[in-house]
Amino acid sequence: MVGFGDFQPLCSGTPSYPWCNLFYRQLLDHSRETLQGASTDPQSAPVGVNPQCGIPRIGHDGSVSNVANIAACGVSILLVAVLVFLCHRRKAAVGRWELRTLLIVYLITLPIQIVTNASLLPQGSTALVVLTAIHAGLVVALFWVLLANAIVATQWIEDGSMASIAHTLVRVDKHMAACVSIKLRLFISTYFTFTSAIIIYLALMTYIVLHVLNETRPMWYYLLSAALFVLAQLAWFLLGRVICRGSNQKVDGSFIATVLETASVGVLFLAWRSITEGALYASQAHSFPAPDHQFCIQKHGTTDLSTDALSSRYERKHHIDTLITSLIPSSPESCNNLVRNASFRQPVKRIPIASSYLPEPSPK
Repeated sequence: MVGFGDFQPLCSGTPSYPWCNLFYRQLLDHSRETLQGASTDPQSAPVGVNPQCGIPRIGHDGSVSNVANIAACGVSILLVAVLVFLCHRRKAAVGRWELRTLLIVYLITLPIQIVTNASLLPQGSTALVVLTAIHAGLVVALFWVLLANAIVATQWIEDGSMASIAHTLVRVDKHMAACVSIKLRLFISTYFTFTSAIIIYLALMTYIVLHVLNETRPMWYYLLSAALFVLAQLAWFLLGRVICRGSNQKVDGSFIATVLETASVGVLFLAWRSITEGALYASQAHSFPAPDHQFCIQKHGTTDLSTDALSSRYERKHHIDTLITSLIPSSPESCNNLVRNASFRQPVKRIPIASSYLPEPSPK
């Protein structure tokens, strides 16, 4: 049973648990007699503090390091890089900057994770301690960015603005400075913080998806993402020692956790895409009233488009493309007729549309 702020059961019972690198260095400097068994020799010691089962450092006792997790991280790096590219292409979607930041932070943690829990560096070395502290700070930042994604989705804060990402930079600096020496602060940062962030994120997204958008399909994505993340933690903490002993200290549960966490991030991307795609608003056709005269005839600069509050929050140029093409008449005469017969039932909101998105009028 793990007590609040108690890392001893985790460092001895969970193979390849990276935060234990910080405590190993402290014990090595101030209480070396505490280190027993496999942890006695820093050159060959596995990740952890007096672990019940652990993968020895590469080159010792025939160890090839935590090769399974290295492979899982390598594949995850490629997949997340693709997600970053796909996210970048959706220039019109709400929350693009914040989700891309989330993906990039997770992408950065993967190669660092290879170093911090793959038994590549000697235990207690300065390089390993520094990289572990950076890893801890990035993990905390990851969940602050996750929370920022939910806040931006509510449109309380403008997406892509400094207000939506600045707090993350502050939290990274604070936590990276504090996590090295204060055990309780590390426990709060790496467990309490991300647990709270996940709960708040799910609560906000549930409100947005079910109440604001009145949709159910995206909610299944969010629930699946949360379930995959929980399974990843269970695989690491509960199956890690079992797999380690069954494989004769060759692999442990960390590679399963990495695969499931990456899958969770991928499903989260699908959830975000599902609430920002144009198909989601096809059922809201009444929300897009007919264009006014200026919208029909103006070919350069700012163009006017009428939308309701929902579409203005969750739609941008990318999804209005099809709408413009279907609404703009092919001739000034038909445009005038359309404007005369138009009935505007929703408040008008002006959205700048690039002139290149306007179709050319058909030749007379």
